[in-house]
Amino acid sequence: MTQSFSLQPLLDLMQTRTDEATRDLGRLIAAEQSQRSRLQMLEQYREEYAQRMREATAEGITRLILHNYQDFLNRIDDAIAQQRIAVGNSEQSTKAGQDKWQAQNKQLKAIDTLSQRHDAKERYRENKQEQKLQDEFSTRKYSVKDQSET
Repeated sequence: MTQSFSLQPLLDLMQTRTDEATRDLGRLIAAEQSQRSRLQMLEQYREEYAQRMREATAEGITRLILHNYQDFLNRIDDAIAQQRIAVGNSEQSTKAGQDKWQAQNKQLKAIDTLSQRHDAKERYRENKQEQKLQDEFSTRKYSVKDQSET
């Protein structure tokens, strides 16, 4: 009869936690990519708007219109600065998520290694017991045969 792995509940818990850490990391990576995408969009929009201002300036514009262009570019620059902070925060969250996932995965592997060792030990014990039974059966078979010949 096989003896169950005494740490199986812990192994199951570690597997659940590792799965959760994997899902969390996936969400963090997606959020970081989204933040980066927003930053890229803002930077691209700023460049397009700056190009429009250069073209308008080349054609000749009033001071008020130039001031409006510059004011709007300043607002875009502020938004870009805020978005860079958001990207930095997202990078830190992703790094923390990676660290958490690695720690969980390390714990899972440690418990899983113990489980595999337990399984190997149990298979060895079962094989040994089966061999013993076969040897006993063989011995009885030959014993009975020897007695019937005499």
